[in-house]
Amino acid sequence: MTNLIKKIFPDNNEKFINKNSHLLIKINEQESQLINLSDEELSKYSQSLSSLKNTSTNEELIVKSFSIAREASKRFLGMRHFDVQILGGLALNEGNIAEMKTGEGKTLVATLPSYLNAISNNKVHIVTVNDYLAKRDAIWMGQVYSFLGLSVGYLQNNSSYKLTTDQNNNITSIASERKEIYECDIVYGTNSEFGFDYLRDNMVYEQSQKVQKTLDFAIIDEVDNILIDEARTPLIISGSSNQQSNDYLTFANLSNRLILNSDFEIDEKSKSVYLTEEGISKAESALKLSNLYDTENVKSLHFLENSLKAKAIFEKNKDYVVNDNKVILVDEFTGRLMPGRRYSDGLHQAIEAKEKVTIQSESITQATITLQNYFRMYTKLSGMTGTATTEAEELLKIYGIEVISIPTNKLNIRKDFTDFVFKTEKSKYKAVIQDVKNTHAKGRPILIGTASIEKSEHLSKLLKNAKITHQVLNAKNHEKEAMIIAEAGKINAVTVATNMAGRGTDIILGGSDTTEMDIWQNQHNEIINLKGLYVIGTERHEARRIDNQLRGRSGRQGDPGSTRFYVSLEDELMTRFGGEKIKNFMEWAGIEDDIPIENKMITKTIENAQVKIESYNFDIRKHLVQFDDVTNTQRDIIYKLRKNLIEKDNISKIIESLAEQTIQKFISDIQIDEDKSVINLFELINQEFTNKFGMEILSSNNTELEKMKSDELEALIFDKLMNVYNENKNSFPSEDHYLSIISSFSIRIIDYYWINHLTSIENLRQGIGLQSYAQKDPLMTFKKESLVLFEDLIENIHFGIIKNVLHTTTSDNNPNQSINLKNSSIPAKLHSHNNTKKLKRNDPCPCGCGLKIKKCPNGQLILNP
Repeated sequence: MTNLIKKIFPDNNEKFINKNSHLLIKINEQESQLINLSDEELSKYSQSLSSLKNTSTNEELIVKSFSIAREASKRFLGMRHFDVQILGGLALNEGNIAEMKTGEGKTLVATLPSYLNAISNNKVHIVTVNDYLAKRDAIWMGQVYSFLGLSVGYLQNNSSYKLTTDQNNNITSIASERKEIYECDIVYGTNSEFGFDYLRDNMVYEQSQKVQKTLDFAIIDEVDNILIDEARTPLIISGSSNQQSNDYLTFANLSNRLILNSDFEIDEKSKSVYLTEEGISKAESALKLSNLYDTENVKSLHFLENSLKAKAIFEKNKDYVVNDNKVILVDEFTGRLMPGRRYSDGLHQAIEAKEKVTIQSESITQATITLQNYFRMYTKLSGMTGTATTEAEELLKIYGIEVISIPTNKLNIRKDFTDFVFKTEKSKYKAVIQDVKNTHAKGRPILIGTASIEKSEHLSKLLKNAKITHQVLNAKNHEKEAMIIAEAGKINAVTVATNMAGRGTDIILGGSDTTEMDIWQNQHNEIINLKGLYVIGTERHEARRIDNQLRGRSGRQGDPGSTRFYVSLEDELMTRFGGEKIKNFMEWAGIEDDIPIENKMITKTIENAQVKIESYNFDIRKHLVQFDDVTNTQRDIIYKLRKNLIEKDNISKIIESLAEQTIQKFISDIQIDEDKSVINLFELINQEFTNKFGMEILSSNNTELEKMKSDELEALIFDKLMNVYNENKNSFPSEDHYLSIISSFSIRIIDYYWINHLTSIENLRQGIGLQSYAQKDPLMTFKKESLVLFEDLIENIHFGIIKNVLHTTTSDNNPNQSINLKNSSIPAKLHSHNNTKKLKRNDPCPCGCGLKIKKCPNGQLILNP
């Protein structure tokens, strides 16, 4: 087996094979020893591994855990891990990406490293592309994990569940709090659920409100989709602004009066719009502005550009759909709807104005992180996909993970035919329908891939006109996608699928229903004789991976199959890259519209265009992560300070440190003339301190004041400040009560300034591109200017917290006495957290006093900050 694998594996995987082939041999040798154990004996053996982790070598633990997981899978799922699946598991355990073709059993592979890492006391997060797969895989594989003594949970959009077994040892799901789910050994969920839980954990006011534990080990299913396709969109938790909807309607009406290629132009590659001189004149006239590009008119220009993008770039039923008076985004890679996701910076509102639906409030970012920086926080990161080789460079550079190509269990005999290229889209679709007719007449199952909802619906109409019965699978009925895609391998089945909707579900020749095995086997054999599933692509995607994923639906597990792409020179990819040259050639050669070109040179031209786009998109993602790395460093500092305050262990030390830094800054900011008298210096310090902190700090004049150096002045004021701090603390019934209040208000101050900082950073990022016109490096400029903003942020936070400390008192030791915060710096308006529980009068007070909010001295300030 090992020699066979070495032949199949490409050269760049030989190192992996040489390192792990002996482990595969040992795991196979263990199988004969485990097969004779009873379920009870196997379970006890499994439980003993946890105690062996400190005494066994890593290699010994790998061999034993993999062999036990394989045996448990055989008994409870009826599926035995193939040798190639064992290799896939070893690749994942090393923190690699295992590239495994469609139908090779990636879901089962994940059980091997998950079990090993869970018994090693590492929390395992298995990341899926949608809620359906998170639930399906957790319950399915949960049969193995439960037998092995591991706890399993899964996350859904607005809920979470823990697996348990009933009296008959059947797996059931019980709704549970997220905090309890994250206590489980293994948790399934989507990337957004894990990422948003991380952000929400850094918005809470009490340690007990945090849900997510340590980020130990993540296995990302369909890793290319999550780390590549979705990486361009950061995770954002936002609140509402007070922007008026009338503004969006005004600019929507104006954009409708502007004409494409006359008043404005578009750049399809960067999805940008540019006003022409005529367009600028029209806009200035309509808005009654003398110069649209004046600084005070930046807001109007931003509104207009968004309205023009909504009009000319973003298409209904391709980029979004309108359902229930709402604009819902469509995932361009899977075709799925993304309810709850919105474009930022007013673009979503511009589309709502265009479609004349209810315009929802523009959002203000409260917390954000890119997927790149979230997943890079895991101690060990790995992934699985059928297509990653084309993105291997990016995955290595950004995430530091290598792609290991795992061979198929059976030889792939699928035939991938050369593309058919047509001059027009109409002639292309005509040929597709004729091909479907001819193939369908034989009973052979057909899967047709489209690039958008609009295209799938157009093709569906053509199939109906041709009286061909078919199923349509796109973002509008994704709830049924698993069922539809599972039946796409039946006799006479014709299925139209938007891109790769239904990923994660295999197309089995003969269908998924095997209850009547004889009937299924006859159908399966008949389809084998018909050469398996025929996949038709109706246009090339801008990423080769997506095309390969569509092809990979056919020819699973050694089944026969074939694929062909139909391309027209009017397709989006061809109009953007290279189509004009091919069109000129076809016209020169006198080729008619309905005659296809089948030429490897043209197919190569198309692939070169895809490589260009992939490179361009890689640059966008690299650009995004480079900029976010700057913000990420700042986020780490803020979240660490926030974490320390929430934990309340060293608040006094934190206050001392902040006071010291704040006083240093205070003294350095005061302009002290050498000839100032003692009285003037005394008054100056008190006056400046009052301006910044709302109180005098020096109670009596000191004749030695004028002789003091800066560090001596700092020490004097620091001592005075700490005296006030200790006096205030002693005025409370308990130190814990006081520190809890200081913690709560300090965190609010951090949040207030951090949210404002995020807005400033985003504005800086939006405008930084103009620096390239001034021959400056935009990234270096962003680093410098964001550092200035961050220094201001830190100063505001430090001064705000110290000011708050100086004014947090009770007038006596009566625990029911209200707290005096007359001159504190708690911001008047605080943000509301997305998806966090709103505090009510009868809730436990978050200050940690142990009372209900309505009875806490600080309760009203917490309810109405």
